[in-house]
Amino acid sequence: MNLQAKSFKLLPSIDKLLQSKELKPLINRVGQDAVKSESRSQLDSLRTAIANNDERILKRLTEDKFLEALCVTIKANVESEFAGSLLPVFNLTGTVLHTNLGRARLPQKAISAMQVIASEAVNLEYDLAAGTRGDRDSHIEETLCNITGAEAATIVNNNAAAVLLVLNTLAEKKEVVVSRGELVEIGGSFRIPDVMKSANCELKEIGTTNRTHLRDYEAAVNKNTAVFMKVHTSNYEIKGFVNSVSESELGGLAKKHNLPFVSDLGSGTLIDLTRFNLPREITVQESIQMGADIVTFSGDKLLGGPQAGIIVGKANLISKIKSNPLKRALRIDKITLAGLKEVINLYRDSSRLQKRLPLLQDLTRPTEDIQNLATQLLPSLRRVLSDRATIEVRPCLSQIGSGALPLSLLPSMALEITPVAEKGQTDAALSNLSHAFRKLSKPVIGRIHDGKLIFDLRCLQDKKEFEAQLVELHLS
Repeated sequence: MNLQAKSFKLLPSIDKLLQSKELKPLINRVGQDAVKSESRSQLDSLRTAIANNDERILKRLTEDKFLEALCVTIKANVESEFAGSLLPVFNLTGTVLHTNLGRARLPQKAISAMQVIASEAVNLEYDLAAGTRGDRDSHIEETLCNITGAEAATIVNNNAAAVLLVLNTLAEKKEVVVSRGELVEIGGSFRIPDVMKSANCELKEIGTTNRTHLRDYEAAVNKNTAVFMKVHTSNYEIKGFVNSVSESELGGLAKKHNLPFVSDLGSGTLIDLTRFNLPREITVQESIQMGADIVTFSGDKLLGGPQAGIIVGKANLISKIKSNPLKRALRIDKITLAGLKEVINLYRDSSRLQKRLPLLQDLTRPTEDIQNLATQLLPSLRRVLSDRATIEVRPCLSQIGSGALPLSLLPSMALEITPVAEKGQTDAALSNLSHAFRKLSKPVIGRIHDGKLIFDLRCLQDKKEFEAQLVELHLS
């Protein structure tokens, strides 16, 4: 019998692998099918290697620990497959509401409510009093109306969906009048003109990039005009020779022509942020008071809740929006609804909001507190990086993020890590350093600037967890 034939005979059977003590606990956890599939895949690879006279594989087959090593490989691959790729990370980028990192952290009350609702059958669309089908918006609509002063409200899965639904309902195949200076791109290459096109509306641009007047709106009105729309440019700002029409002026003109006035606030806030020494942003309440018939805004930006698109306004218009078949496709689930309700409830007790809403905690964190944290972490980082990098505590500026108040920066403190590298190798050293931190049990995400890896500590809440995993740091 030749060596190839002997090698094929040394391969264990699928049944033998499944009966091994190394794989039995894994089968109990994840089931036999996944382990069997991976075992078959590994054996197929070995057969291919034997057929190709791979000497390395032929040698491994004769080793005493071959079966055990094969089981370890199978176990590692299956566990990796079941582990999932969505992981908690340390957001040290300096962007508090980081879209790529999940935006707002939720308050504990919202998390607890979501856990309860996720594990039970609930009266999501069931009227307990009447014993008939109900409306999922009813669980949060009254609260939203009380806070915002709106007549009615409805919720969808994000603010882009809210704008899409509103425009498709109120202006399908008709014109939506918008200032050219407000045709924003809201991230991920999603642009207001594209959203309008998807809503089957016609965009009617007026004014110029920097200046739009009330007379421009007046001149745009024709028999095909359906909506006046104002898009708050929360992700950029034009300075200098500028003019825009106020909400109250536009609301009055819309009323004169019997047209609905839609205000897209984008980030949206339910409270005057200046009371927390944060930059001024128009509130939902103010937008409604100034004449907006419909206001749309996000749940997971300045509101500090889960991802959602909130629509508030006149009852007759909200009723039409709810009746649109698209509403079913864009609605939120019971878990998001439960979390959002708890976040909205926090705004009913504004005196304690800063302590109870994680977003406000991060945005209002004192610079002195952040500096103390940086000073405490400095020795630990210097110890693990030793001669591989220099680390210094430096002042920096955080940003709110997710398109909210783009020019408003918050004083913060950072750890600046500069790798020690030979001439011409700085970029490679920085990449290696950044990758090493991303490989930790809880990945650390910073930003690279001017030859340094920068960790803005504004959003670092758990110092012990951060320090404890530094022993895992490995630089190649």
